[in-house]
Amino acid sequence: MTAVGSLICFAIFISGCFGVYLRLRQIQNVARNRDAVPQDFIREVTLSDHQRAADYTIERTRFGIAELAFDTLTSILWLTAWLSPLYFFIANYIDSGITRSVMVVISFGVISHFLEIPFSLFNSFWIEEKFGFNRLTVKTFLLDEVKTSLITCVIAIPALYAMFALLKAFPDTWWIFSFAIFMTLTVAMTVIYPTLIAPLFNKFTPMGEGATKERMESLLLKCGFESKGLFIMDASKRSAHGNAYFSGFGKAKRIVFFDTLLEKHTLDEIESILAHELGHFKYGHVFQIIFQSALIAFIGFFVIYYALSSGIISIWFNLQNDPGVVLIALLLAKEPISLILTPVLSWRSRKAEFEADDFARKIVGQEAMISALTRLTRDNLASLTPDPLFAAFYFSHPPVPLRVAQLRVEAS
Repeated sequence: MTAVGSLICFAIFISGCFGVYLRLRQIQNVARNRDAVPQDFIREVTLSDHQRAADYTIERTRFGIAELAFDTLTSILWLTAWLSPLYFFIANYIDSGITRSVMVVISFGVISHFLEIPFSLFNSFWIEEKFGFNRLTVKTFLLDEVKTSLITCVIAIPALYAMFALLKAFPDTWWIFSFAIFMTLTVAMTVIYPTLIAPLFNKFTPMGEGATKERMESLLLKCGFESKGLFIMDASKRSAHGNAYFSGFGKAKRIVFFDTLLEKHTLDEIESILAHELGHFKYGHVFQIIFQSALIAFIGFFVIYYALSSGIISIWFNLQNDPGVVLIALLLAKEPISLILTPVLSWRSRKAEFEADDFARKIVGQEAMISALTRLTRDNLASLTPDPLFAAFYFSHPPVPLRVAQLRVEAS
C-alpha cells in the first residue's frame, strides 16, 4: 500500500471518529435536558414521556456508536487485508472475465450483509423491544432477510453484468451508458415498487368508506392531486412506529398510511400529515431528489471510469485492477467524502421539510400541523432536545421544536 492508500485509510478512521464525537454530543445534550420538558411542549408532553424519549434516544445513539465503530473497522480491514484474499479465492474457481468481477462484488455484498445481521437483530429484538416498539417475530425477520436478498440479487446481478459488459465493449464511454441504465432503473423502481415489491413485505388495503377517506379525498381534490388511491399498510406487524408516505410516480402515485398512525391520530392531524406530503409534490421536491441522485451518480460513474482506466486504486491499495475490486474499494473509500456531503444533503432535505410544512399550514392551518408533529414526536419517542451539530449532520427533518416555532412565525 502506498502513502496515498494509507492516508485514505487514515481519513476513513478520522471520519469514523468524528461520527463518534457527534454521537457523544447527542448523548450529552439529550441527557443534560432529560429532566425538563421544553417550555413550548409542557402542556402536550409529560415529564415521564420526555424522559422515556431521552432514554430511547440515548440507547439508540450508543448503539449507533458501536455500529459505526464496527463499520469503520471493517472498511479499513477490507481495503488492507480482506479484499485481495477474497479476489484470489474466487479466481481459483472462476476464470478471468465478467463473471469473476460480478462474483467478487456479490460475495463482498453477502459477507457484509451477514456481518450486519447481529446489529439488526439487536436493534429490533433488544432496543425496539425494550421500548415497546418491536412487533417483529423471528420468523418475519428471517423471511424479510430472504426476500430482500432475492430481490437484491434479481436486480443487482443483471445490472452488474450489464455494466461490466459495457466496460469491456466500450472502454471509453461505458460509464455514460451505465449511468443511463442506472437512472432508468431508479425511475423504474419508483414506478414498480408500490405494486410489485412493497406487497411482498406488507399488506396494502384500500381505505374504506368513511369520514377519513372523505376528508382525504377532499384535500386531494382541493390540491389538484391525482393518485391511484388511498391505502392502509399493516405496519403494526413489525413496529408500533407511525408514519405516512407517497410512493410511485406520475399518475401511478399511491398514498400510504401506516395503520399505527391512523389508530393514534385525530382526523385533523391525519389531514395535516397528508397536506405536508402533498407539499413535497407541489414544490417539486421529488424531482429535485431525482436530479440530486442523478448528479451524484454521474460523478460516481465517472470516478469509477477514471479509477479503472488510470489504475490508481490498484496502485494505492496494492489491489487487482479488476472492475469488481475497484468498485468495492471506491465504495469503501468514499466515507470521508460522504462525511463532507452529509450536512449539505441534510440541510437541503430540512429546507424541503420546512417548505412542505408551510404548504400544510396554508391548506389546513398551523394548529393541526403542530398537533400532528407533537403527537408523532411523543408517540415515536423522538427527542425534543437534540444536539444542534448532530442534527445539522444527520437530521433529514428539522427538529420538531424548530418546525413548530417556524410554523408559528409564518402564521403570525
